[in-house]
Formats: sequence, structure tokens, C-alpha cells
Amino acid sequence: MDGDPAVEPQLDSFSLAFPLPYRVAIIVILAVWGWGVNLHFLHIRRIDVPSLIRYPGRSSSAQLTHHHSTYRIASLLSSASGLSIVTFWMLTRGDPQRVIDYDWIPMTNLLVIALLFAVPLRKLSVSHHGRSRLLRTLRRVSVGGLAEAKDGKFGDILLADVLTSYAKVLADLFVCLCMFLTSNGSATARPDRGCGGDVLVPMIMAIPSTIRLRQCLIEYVRVRSAPLREATGWGGQHLANAAKYSTAFPVIILGAMLRNQTDAAPGLSRVWIAACLLNSFYSFYWDVAKDWDLTLFSEARERNSPDHPFGLRRRLLVHKPGVYYAVIALDLALRCTWMIKLNPSLDQISNFESSIFLIQFLEVFRRWVWIFFRVETEWIRNTPAGLDAEDILLGDFQGNKYEDED
Repeated sequence: MDGDPAVEPQLDSFSLAFPLPYRVAIIVILAVWGWGVNLHFLHIRRIDVPSLIRYPGRSSSAQLTHHHSTYRIASLLSSASGLSIVTFWMLTRGDPQRVIDYDWIPMTNLLVIALLFAVPLRKLSVSHHGRSRLLRTLRRVSVGGLAEAKDGKFGDILLADVLTSYAKVLADLFVCLCMFLTSNGSATARPDRGCGGDVLVPMIMAIPSTIRLRQCLIEYVRVRSAPLREATGWGGQHLANAAKYSTAFPVIILGAMLRNQTDAAPGLSRVWIAACLLNSFYSFYWDVAKDWDLTLFSEARERNSPDHPFGLRRRLLVHKPGVYYAVIALDLALRCTWMIKLNPSLDQISNFESSIFLIQFLEVFRRWVWIFFRVETEWIRNTPAGLDAEDILLGDFQGNKYEDED
């Protein structure tokens, strides 16, 4: 359990077995596996994800599918990290001082992961063309850039949205580097999330939301300058989306203030709670109503329409209606994991390194689930109704199609 006095103050027991650099690596590798599963399942549902994100297609049927290529690089990353962590355990043997002294091993593993993404290994990893496309997209998105629709705008938005769920992971990556480069510091010591000062880590956490905010403003400007504004509207939805991402900033700033002030005023805590509520429920509403185009928050006439299951929509490509209701509930619950800090008996537990890692994993898991339905929605928007043989329409909902499915 975290807080074990036998390993304090340098290390808690969770960090002793899984130092921070390995936890960052694990979540990154899980993201690659998760993307492979996204591609694979949506491919089975006949949703062509590569065409939506304008990713390079396969020139011949002999080439591996996109999801198999993703599984291949995920396997390579997993093998490299697995070998690294086993070597680390063998050398440190659970000794706190050895764990601190051998911090170069997990940091080398992070470097290997970065190189596997950056260096073309055609027989082991992604293709040179695909890797170049990924790096170009990362460079563009990292400064809040947004491609035109024909050049992969949806892919840029999808990647930037995913980065918002990795905000704390990115901050932990910085903490690893900061502790590793600090004089007499160690990347495998007890994480010092104040490394670099009180401001730097919160600023890094705010970068993904800033990226999406800028993308929304770019879309707004494009709509306003479009020659046929009647067809595209005045851009109000993009401003509302930008406002949603801006609600993350008060949460980050107030959270940093609360951490840095030992006797913070009770009013500051209440303002932080209000900011978290606004961010969580605004984001949840947007997930359901805008990202997934569900009618749960629409007017009663549309929500109760006989043309679709209650609160959903006519075309459901991913699964049964019950799955959509479960995912809506899951999205709400995982949007509100911060509420455990409001329970006095759970507040201390939430500060344990194992709990921090679990909360990061749950947010990444929530985003992984979100991707299925966000991509489905984009496919429906770009595919005329009635042309896809895999569409699940109202007749299927009322009929016996689901009786043959698990």
C-alpha cells in the first residue's frame, strides 16, 4: 500500500515496483493497443477509419491491414518495455536505493519508445509513409494547427481530443525528465510534481486543452470566411466548443493553487468544486449531444421519436441500444472521478501514486470508449443513410437482428 513507512520518504511501495517512467510507458503502450482495437472493431463494423482521417491506404491486399500494423508496433513496444522492466526488477531486487540509482533503465526505455515511433523500421513497425504522416500530424497538432477537411481535419481533431485525456500523463513525462536532469535527482524517486516550480506542470497540463481551443477558433474563422455561410451557419457551435475546452483552465489553475497552499481558504475549494462541475457536465453534455449526435438532451419530441430508441438516433452502427445507454452512464461516471476528493475517507487515498495511476488509466479508458462512438458519428455524417448494409435501423431494433448477436 502507498504510504508504507518502510519505504518513506523517498519511495512509496507502488513506485518501488512501478516507477513513474514505467507508468508513463505503460499508458502510452496501452494507447497503441487500444487504437489497434478501435481500428479492428470498426473495420469489422465496416467503418473505414483510415478514409475518415485521410490516412494512407494500402496499395495491395498483400499488405497488412491498418489494425494489424498497429498490433505489430504495440507488440514491439510491449516486448521492449517488458524486457526493460524485468531487467530493472532483477537489478534492483526491491531495494529503494537501487531503484533510485538505476533510474537510467526506465528512462532508456522511454527513449526506445520514442525512437520506435520516430525511426522507420519497415519490417517491424509502421511503414515509412504512414510514420511520416503520423509525425507531420503530431507537429501540426502540437501547435494547435488544423488541416483542411480534404487533408485530414478529422484526424487532427481526434488526435487533439485524445491528447486532452493524456494531459496528466504528459505532465508526468515532464516530471520524469525534470527529476532525471535535476542535480542529485532521480526519475525513479518519489514523484515530485512540483519539479520545475509551481507553475510549469499546470502549464503542461493545460497544453492539450489550449490546442483544442485554438482548433475550435480556427474552425470558427473558416466558417465566418466561407463564401456560402448559409450552408455552414455562423460558427456558433465552434465557439461553444471552444468555451468547453476553456473550462479546463480554471480547474487546472485552482487545483494548483489548492496544492500549493497548505491553509487554502474554504472559499477557494468551493470555487474549484464549481469549476470541476462545470467542466465535467459541460463536457459530458458535449460528448452525448455533439460528439455522438445522440438525442438524449434534445427536445422531448426528438428524444421520444418513434424513429429511434429513446434518447439515441436512427442509425446505430456500433452495437445494440443497451450498449449506448451503458456507455453514456460510464462516460458520466468517469467524467466525475475527481469527486472522490470530496469524500474525507477517500481524499487521502486519491493522493496515493497507485490511485493517481488508476485515475489516469480510467480517463484513457474513457477516451478509448469515446473513440468508437465519435468515429461512428463521423462516418454516419459522411455516409448517406440507407447505403450501408451494416446500418442498425429501427426495424433492426424492433426485430430479431440482435437475437443472433452476443
